Amino acid sequence: MSELPGIVVNGASGRMGRMLVKLVQENPGARLVGAIEREGHEWIGQDLGIAMGGTEVGVTVTDDPLEAMSKGQAVIDFTAPVATVPLAEIAAQARAVHVIGTTGLDEDDLARLEAAARHATIIRAGNMSFGVNLLTKLTRMVAEALDTDFDIEVVEAHHKHKVDAPSGTALMLGEAAAEGRGVRLADVEDRARDGITGERETGHIGFSAIRGGDIVGEHDVIFAGPGERIVLRHVATDRALFGRGAVKAALWGVGQKPGNYDMMDVLGL
Repeated sequence: MSELPGIVVNGASGRMGRMLVKLVQENPGARLVGAIEREGHEWIGQDLGIAMGGTEVGVTVTDDPLEAMSKGQAVIDFTAPVATVPLAEIAAQARAVHVIGTTGLDEDDLARLEAAARHATIIRAGNMSFGVNLLTKLTRMVAEALDTDFDIEVVEAHHKHKVDAPSGTALMLGEAAAEGRGVRLADVEDRARDGITGERETGHIGFSAIRGGDIVGEHDVIFAGPGERIVLRHVATDRALFGRGAVKAALWGVGQKPGNYDMMDVLGL
């Protein structure tokens, strides 16, 4: 049992954190060896199982990431940029695999992650599901096959508690479409339309975001051409699929060389 890869969960008290804890515990190929929370959190110093309302699991919640990661080989992180970026630098010190599902990262954040990846294995994806990564690959292929007579729109829907828009998955799909067309997304993206906007610019990639209820995640990539539309769609009905993908990524990353990876690498797409 002790030879199994050890996994640490960052943000263990959150909705995704609690799910990740359970998924790691249920995975026969992994061990849960650490749980991290922010300084001052009421769970610090408690046994994780007790803090979650169950029985003891032998893992004490800590606010010291380096201490937690010294016990394992990987950390899974679905928190916020302000927590994820510094953690990447600590994970690099610990030579731990850092699986990142955090969204809302800006260019400065990504530059710091790039620097950390020189010394550690970072696996980052806006979405950890097999279906979405397959959709990403298909989006790139379709965008490459069609010319700019087909306008590209990415429409995404999520629950009312999501704090960033467009979603990380929507941006991942937009990047794939831009790569298929051989352009930079930053040069052709339209993230919001309001008021008298004028006609749509040829070659641009548009984004629309819907927020409401308990929608887990829905993403459509629309290729709208003269007289026809092609719609690629993915609907998630269970948040656990993201967690299962993250655990799979953590186990895959153990033993990989330092560098930046994504779920395409993990899934062999």
